Amino acid sequence: MESTTDFNGTKPIKLSSTRAWRTYTGGKLLEELYGDSSAKDSHFPEEWIMSIVSARNSGREHIKDEGLSKVAAPNLDIALKDLVEGNPKTFLGEKHVDKFGEETGVLVKLIDSSERLTVQVHPDRATAQQLFNSNYGKTEAWHILGGREIDGEPPYVYLGFKPGFTREQWEHLFEVQDIAGMLNCLHKYSVKPGDTFLIEGGVPHAIGSGCFLVEIQEPTDLTIRIEKTSPSGLKIDDFMCHQGLGFEKMFDCFSYETYTREETLATWKIEPFSIGVSEVEIIGYQHTPYFSMSMMEIQHEQEIIGDGVFSGLFILSGTGTMTTEGEQQDVKTGEQFFIPAAVSRFMLKNNGEDKLKVLRLFGPEI
Repeated sequence: MESTTDFNGTKPIKLSSTRAWRTYTGGKLLEELYGDSSAKDSHFPEEWIMSIVSARNSGREHIKDEGLSKVAAPNLDIALKDLVEGNPKTFLGEKHVDKFGEETGVLVKLIDSSERLTVQVHPDRATAQQLFNSNYGKTEAWHILGGREIDGEPPYVYLGFKPGFTREQWEHLFEVQDIAGMLNCLHKYSVKPGDTFLIEGGVPHAIGSGCFLVEIQEPTDLTIRIEKTSPSGLKIDDFMCHQGLGFEKMFDCFSYETYTREETLATWKIEPFSIGVSEVEIIGYQHTPYFSMSMMEIQHEQEIIGDGVFSGLFILSGTGTMTTEGEQQDVKTGEQFFIPAAVSRFMLKNNGEDKLKVLRLFGPEI
């Protein structure tokens, strides 16, 4: 049986599945990823990965650990947050701690939406500091993994204001709750597996119904919602709209720059970039200094060399083994791992007929 002394930062740490309640529904594809043939949608549509951030949900404030990643070990209740805070330089790396302190600076989610999310925005870093006294905003990136048709409509997203739009119009649409008018102010794009978008703080957006994606972001849950009722009819608490700012002040979180449809794609749609025989960069530090993410497709085996900074892994598909200093552990679809900075190298080996597909997840640029 494992004990707390087994998690000293010298080997990859398997984390348990962590779901968070949200105002929208989904999650069926997440359950199917884990092998549940009777999966259904619910208000737990997100899997949070290597999270040391708690979810912000009105009425659920008593659930202090909602959204926090825990070590996947029987009979032990150990949060990744506690391990990191107990030995930050071993887990995060000296260079990271010197620059960012005892926080990972990143949060990753798998999202499966069975309804459109409410139209929303997240503060950029400067606005988050000014209005929320937070060191982090919530710039994020979406990478589409798949999806499904909902009511006959393929997956889609909304992103960015159309030309000719003003703050005054936006405030009026909120006051009268003209949802159709809100959506008409934003660009709508159909999406397919492999599409990647950078959503900078201040940019209005909404994930559409039927999207199955991985989201990597700054580590906050600061979301300004402009709809008071979700598409499925859930009444949204005032705090969940303005996050404590009040309805007037929350509009300071939006950037009111406008772009044509083509300019929007040119600005925020990211193209993948090969960085090795078996690895593709999904989003890199040349796009944002806040995080990076890549995808590995391993046919046989691949050695990964550490650089003194932590990372994360999520197994998208396949089965295999991970070996660190002679110690081996199995890996399979749906499992996630935190790789402490002190782990200098490890080997991933594919044990199946198809390629082992692995997401690699990184914090802010040092």
